[in-house]
Amino acid sequence: MKKTLLLALSLTAAAFTAQAQTTSAGKPAGPVAGPGITFQEVKYDFGTVVQGGTVDHTFKFKNTGTAPLIISNIGVSCGCTTPEWTKEPVMPGKTGTIAAHFNSTGKMGMQDKVLTIESNAVAGNTTVSLVGEVKEAPAANAAPTMSTTETMKVKEDDKKTKMKSGDAKLKAKSKN
Repeated sequence: MKKTLLLALSLTAAAFTAQAQTTSAGKPAGPVAGPGITFQEVKYDFGTVVQGGTVDHTFKFKNTGTAPLIISNIGVSCGCTTPEWTKEPVMPGKTGTIAAHFNSTGKMGMQDKVLTIESNAVAGNTTVSLVGEVKEAPAANAAPTMSTTETMKVKEDDKKTKMKSGDAKLKAKSKN
């Protein structure tokens, strides 16, 4: 009796799973009645960029529906991100792109820049995002500094003075 019940539950679960198959983006595997949009990736990790640097990435999508897909607008979570996208209708089975440009000027730390795609897709609006970290740019022409815990070595000759602190070196000549 237990084996029969277990077998019946397994078959029911298998049948349900076969009907509810989805792609990696969470959209139905078969064609959607009407326009449908499925991205190859919905999140792009750009790693680390130095503050002031830029990131460019192109998201590719496919119309998985049965009618032309039209992207009417793309909203961004910050003015530091600008999108460009396929403007003409994307026919069923065809692909399009969304190019995202992120300027990290004035940004620091972890970033998650969301682009909201407004289209005529049956599922409604969808999002993609750029994520990564913005690190502080090194100071240009910064003079070496010495902390109180560093040791300083000084060599003196009659006309020359040499000082060393960590990796910083200073040489001075006397005109006496």
